[in-house]
Amino acid sequence: MIEDTAPDADLQSFIARLPAGAAVLDLGCGPGPASAAMLAAGLEVDPVDATPAMVELARACTGNRARLATFDDLIAHAAYDGVWANFSLLHAPRADLPRYLEAIRAALTEDGVFHIGMKLGAGEERDDLGRFYSYYSRDELAGLLATAGLEILSEEIRTEAGLSGKPAAGITILTRALPQ
Repeated sequence: MIEDTAPDADLQSFIARLPAGAAVLDLGCGPGPASAAMLAAGLEVDPVDATPAMVELARACTGNRARLATFDDLIAHAAYDGVWANFSLLHAPRADLPRYLEAIRAALTEDGVFHIGMKLGAGEERDDLGRFYSYYSRDELAGLLATAGLEILSEEIRTEAGLSGKPAAGITILTRALPQ
């Protein structure tokens, strides 16, 4: 059986909005499949994750590019044409998300693009696997993005089963950085 390694529609849309050779931060890269796809598309990718095991897996598919870093380590200014945070920021406490979004906006170049994937809901909790999650409504997330200086370009809500096997509603949003 051949595994389909083509980028998903969200990643394809993100890549299509970037200039050739764009600098991209894969924030919370996990095992690195999105980073590998972006590298294959000719982008300059900076894959980071806060979990050492994920960084090791990502290094294997990104030519040893992945590095260990947390959301708090993002201090770049106008360094990235794009930031990809696909279902990674949902592991941040709700109290911290506004400052992380502000740091992402600061890290983007003018008109840089930002993709975020989050689970929909309310509050914070740990799942059956012990992983921490923060949940947001669509409107709440849209307000936080606007406050951070990010304009929504597109969004999609869908229900999928995650690693726990339970179906959950999620949202992906593609934004662009507004002038500061």
